[in-house]
Amino acid sequence: MKRGSEMPDDPTTLRIEAVIFDLDGTLVDSLPDIHAAANRLLGERGHGPLAPAEVRGFVGNGMGVLVERLLAAAGEAAGPDDLAAAQARYGDLYDAAPSERSSLYPGVRAALERLQGRGLALGVCTNKPETPARQILADLGIAGCLPVLVGGDSLPQRKPDPAPLYHAAAGLDVATDAVLYVGDSEVDAATAQAAGVRFALHTEGYRKTPVAKIHHDLRFEEFARLPALVDALSHGRLSREAARESAAD
Repeated sequence: MKRGSEMPDDPTTLRIEAVIFDLDGTLVDSLPDIHAAANRLLGERGHGPLAPAEVRGFVGNGMGVLVERLLAAAGEAAGPDDLAAAQARYGDLYDAAPSERSSLYPGVRAALERLQGRGLALGVCTNKPETPARQILADLGIAGCLPVLVGGDSLPQRKPDPAPLYHAAAGLDVATDAVLYVGDSEVDAATAQAAGVRFALHTEGYRKTPVAKIHHDLRFEEFARLPALVDALSHGRLSREAARESAAD
């Protein structure tokens, strides 16, 4: 099968036992809290605020890279010590209220419950540090659906290295070839490709490039549609009509 094609060549090979999700831009619209902490950090360092759309473009590669990009956008050439201090301060600011303004995307809770009810193992693989990631899941009421979480500081490697996704699959006690990874960005797509797992693209997240240019097997706008697509894929009966619908913009 070619990635992103309408139909698998051999649908019997498409068993799915686990669905692993990215967090920011996938399950949770976390940009409001990221944006608030970013502008607090910049204000403390004597810089003006950045617009939400600009900060959104910095999300996806972890907190450290986010802070590097914030300072660069503000015109600050920080040395290694200053950068480390800024990253630590951002972490403190963000961790103090990681879910105050954030929200689940519509249909997420029901989709997770439906997938879990069908016996699928569920987890999270994110570049967000583990402590705030766990706090967000708890605060938004979905931690019970997602027993395994691998964060950006859980391992020495971060996405798009495949190690965190492998680790999440191992935590769920499933083989990687039985995993569907769900994410919203180029980093998530690259992670799935590096790990050799199938990828479902949430098109309403924080991607920076057109959908057609992002490697994916399936794509969807609304979480209400995800369980049916996963069910069809995992039972080798994803119809041509469903496949075309999943690929529709």
